[in-house]
Amino acid sequence: MTARKTRHLKMWVAMVLVSAVLILGHGFYRDLSANSEETYKGLKLFSDVIELIQRNYVDEVETQKMIEAAIQGMVRSLDPHSSLLPPDALKELQIDTHGEFTGIGIHVTMRNNLVTVISPIEGTPAYRAGIKAGDKIIKVDGTPSEDLRDAVKRMRGPKGTSVVITVLRQGAPEPLDFSLVRDVIPIYSVKAELLEPGYGYIWITNFRENTTGDLIEALQAMETGETPMKGLVLDLRDNPGGILNQAIEVSDLFLNEGEILSIKGREGQNTKVFRAHADDVKRTYPIVVLINGGSASASEIVAGALQDHKRALILGTTSFGKGSVQTVETLRDGYGLKFTIARYYTPSGRSIQAKGVEPDVEVKHRILSDTDTSGERMLKEKDLKNHLDADPDDEFEAPRAEPDTTQKPAPPETPALKRFKSKHSPLDRDALFSDNQVLRALDILISYDIFKDLKNG
Repeated sequence: MTARKTRHLKMWVAMVLVSAVLILGHGFYRDLSANSEETYKGLKLFSDVIELIQRNYVDEVETQKMIEAAIQGMVRSLDPHSSLLPPDALKELQIDTHGEFTGIGIHVTMRNNLVTVISPIEGTPAYRAGIKAGDKIIKVDGTPSEDLRDAVKRMRGPKGTSVVITVLRQGAPEPLDFSLVRDVIPIYSVKAELLEPGYGYIWITNFRENTTGDLIEALQAMETGETPMKGLVLDLRDNPGGILNQAIEVSDLFLNEGEILSIKGREGQNTKVFRAHADDVKRTYPIVVLINGGSASASEIVAGALQDHKRALILGTTSFGKGSVQTVETLRDGYGLKFTIARYYTPSGRSIQAKGVEPDVEVKHRILSDTDTSGERMLKEKDLKNHLDADPDDEFEAPRAEPDTTQKPAPPETPALKRFKSKHSPLDRDALFSDNQVLRALDILISYDIFKDLKNG
């Protein structure tokens, strides 16, 4: 190789490494600077591609963006849950798990290409101003709302600052403008209701930093009521997961001993066993856990642990099947790297990766007023490109049962539960008591109590 070519090669390799370090930090540099012929050749190929594109591509390109896209492609080729997080994405992830943000206090989604309010959060600026579920947000500070993430970003902001949102409301002849002052908005992942005296319902929407504390508060509100707790429906449907330690702590609330979870990674530091601890509060009442194809990751950890310990009956349909653990490393310049470090296993040693937790009683979801009883088909882990394969393990057969859709009357609300709900968005009772899976779970709990009384009698 000529001296000129050698200098040229060194220059481009140095450029690639410097650019990569700007995104990933010094740890990335140390790993790739090893004296490896294979790594050296790969970096040379990478630098050749960048040079060719910079010189000859039809439009001028930014090197930083190309390198970021290259890293993103590299990481995402590993599995569906690993990715490079640009600064905005990392901030959103941190907000989603931390439990509060500053904004106006609404849950929104895209519906018919419009940013639509799912519900205002009770006690927030949006709630006090009269924002309603179903309102269509068409403008934020006069700018059309065509993208959900952009609209959310513009509605959030420092506490005490103002924002004007324009909504279309069914029945209103003209768009409505609401001037709102942003405030700190707590994020609650736990909602609770009494189905009947002594029979509680708790819905965990995802696992955030405050989930266990909120769950304890909801349980205490029910357990201190006039009627002793006879059973609990724990709803983990459409729960995408969240923070690992919160799933372990939630499981621990209902288990007094034994293994909750084991995780096994390539590195010793990523191989651990988590065990239950005896609790001062003895929760011996029966539990029915609801799952479906949207129950993933942390929610599957809870369902699998309670199922293996025979602490709860699992009802619904097979869960998503995400049996892997991710970590997020903070990088320089506000970037983050989310990547998979281990597979997890239930107490019996089951890996649910690409398989899911199978219910003890299969009940497909339907609303009582609906006539369509066709089965659900939701995207599962095994449908995702590059999903991890499960390690060989035991097959798990679950019994089957047909749903019972008998509707139950709503019970009176207890003062303790009312205090809990005062800071949480209230549940839609009409929807709750039209849900065949919830009502089937309640029937099972009541039947268990009846048979227990007959046996004792």
